[in-house]
Amino acid sequence: MQTQLKLVIGSDLAGYDMKTEMLRRLTAKGYDITDFGCDSAQAGEYPVAAQKVAEAVRDGQFDRGILICGTGQGVAMAANKVRGARAALCYTPFAALMAREHNDARILATGAWLTTPDEFEQIVEIFLFGKYSGKHDGRLHMLAEIEAGHRVY
Repeated sequence: MQTQLKLVIGSDLAGYDMKTEMLRRLTAKGYDITDFGCDSAQAGEYPVAAQKVAEAVRDGQFDRGILICGTGQGVAMAANKVRGARAALCYTPFAALMAREHNDARILATGAWLTTPDEFEQIVEIFLFGKYSGKHDGRLHMLAEIEAGHRVY
C-alpha cells in the first residue's frame, strides 16, 4: 500500500470520467488523494481545475498534482501560468519519467481522449516515483528567471 505522497487531482468535463477512474484506482492502492473537481461530465472548465491544483502543489499543500482534460494541452498550459508550478504534458511512460528526472515536474497533465485508463495508471505510477536527477538545476533556474520576467539569453 502506497501512502507517502499527498496527491491532488483535477479535471474539466472532458477529463471527468478518467479522473473518476484514476481516483478509484489510486485510492484502492492506498494513495492520499484529494479531488479538486470538476464534479460532472456536463460542466467544468480546465482553467479552474488547473489553477487550483497548480497553486496547491506550488504552495506545498500537496506533493504532486494530476490534471486531465480532453487532450491535456489546456490543463498543462493553464497550470504553467501559475508562477512556480511545473506541469508536464505526458502521454507515455517515458515522457513521465523524463518530466520527473530532467524537469522536476510536480504536476502531471494528460488527455483523456489520448490515453486509456490502464496506460494512464502506468504513466501516473512512473511520474509519482520518478526522482529528479539534479543534473539540470541550471535549466530549472533559467525557467525561474523567465517566470520572473528576466531574459536567459
